[in-house]
Amino acid sequence: MTDTKSQSTSSADTTTGSDVKFDDFGLSPDILRALSEQGYVHPTPIQAQAIPVVLQGKDVMGAAQTGTGKTAGFSLPIIQRLLTHASSSASPARHPVRALILTPTRELADQVADNVKAYSRYTPLRSTVVFGGVDMAPQTAALRAGVEIVIATPGRLLDHVQQKTINLSQTQILVMDEADRMLDMGFLPDLQRIINLLPKSRQNLMFSATFSPEIKKLAASFLSQPQTIEVARSNATADNVTQILYKVAEDEKRDAVSFIIRERGLKQVIVFSNTKIGASRLAVHLVKQGVKAAAIHGDKSQSERMLALDDFKRGEVEVLVATDVAARGLDISEMPCVINFDLPYNAEDYVHRIGRTGRAGAKGDAISLHTDQDERLLVDIEKLIKQKIVRLNLAGFVATSVHQPERARPHRDRNDYPDRSEKRGYAAPREKIDPWFLKPYEPSVAAPVAAHSSTMGSKTKSADDDAKPVRRAALLGGLPKR
Repeated sequence: MTDTKSQSTSSADTTTGSDVKFDDFGLSPDILRALSEQGYVHPTPIQAQAIPVVLQGKDVMGAAQTGTGKTAGFSLPIIQRLLTHASSSASPARHPVRALILTPTRELADQVADNVKAYSRYTPLRSTVVFGGVDMAPQTAALRAGVEIVIATPGRLLDHVQQKTINLSQTQILVMDEADRMLDMGFLPDLQRIINLLPKSRQNLMFSATFSPEIKKLAASFLSQPQTIEVARSNATADNVTQILYKVAEDEKRDAVSFIIRERGLKQVIVFSNTKIGASRLAVHLVKQGVKAAAIHGDKSQSERMLALDDFKRGEVEVLVATDVAARGLDISEMPCVINFDLPYNAEDYVHRIGRTGRAGAKGDAISLHTDQDERLLVDIEKLIKQKIVRLNLAGFVATSVHQPERARPHRDRNDYPDRSEKRGYAAPREKIDPWFLKPYEPSVAAPVAAHSSTMGSKTKSADDDAKPVRRAALLGGLPKR
């Protein structure tokens, strides 16, 4: 590969974007019209630094904390660069795939696709999204009709490659969004296969909230002289997010969540659980408490997850209980609060979770519940974010019910369990014993031998009269002489 020595740009030595407008980037009037309709005037710091570099065709490694607008930072210059190839022809041949955007999750892919369509709505460029969990037929139809921009998850993209419904031979731009998450989810082999399918001469963009050593190693394998753009230190949390920690008992956590939602009057909040079954049970509990809640996790079908997200965005669902499948990529404006029902096992996931609130400069609250068993997780989180989370007492909270903890219980020996027969209210079945085995030994009595009648004229038959003749076998030498 070519030299991967990168140039670095930070927010300290460049403009923060507060005195820059989107008009200053030389974007097409069609793009500016779409941005104006959405109320976009000033770019965020990552957008202000990334857009000019991407427009120049350079490779980029963009690092910024979640919620800072990375999607627009790469999609706007991509749309601008592809306008020179835009065609209003209906022929699919005039609309080859020229830009490929890879994301780790279905939700993020759908979110990016919505943004790309909104930014390019007044241009002839076509875009579509492909992800798993849904029927391939509509995706196949869209791809065969011709699209310039494809947003995809790696697995489903390779499905279309195998079915020969997509051609990547003319792809000019590759984007990896949330690249570190893709590595965490085990997509590295799929990413390498996809990279091998693309033309060697192309522009590569990698955007993520964090850059681990593994990510840097991956970047070195396919980026060419990338320019690194960092607008915040790695794993930093937003200053406009207030972080609060409440200590409660494990079996009181569900009631604590209900109490916090009622006391604060929250009408739009994401609650994070570490387990799928924990998310489902918490959602059911909240519904019983009169809260409009829904759960999204890996066991839900794609249609169920998208329906829950749409209901949440429309306000028909007030509380969205989610596993970390929703920790990244959900862009919900003015999210006032997120709640960590469980502290995450991976400290970096804490940063991504609380990044769902306080987006684009707005203020937000990040509330976490913890127990005595969470001390190690809490230490790891505070070490990562380099700050202490404020501990407060949950004043006025009284648990109304007791629930079984969701944590895995330690192994117990079979003798530790109580007698199930006493618990269920019936007697244990008794062992069946044959009384014959309890009798003392008695010798058997020989049966009398009946006298054999030798009378020639007797009509009485003995037992031997009905006996079958005995068959004998002889060797080749004959029977022995008597």
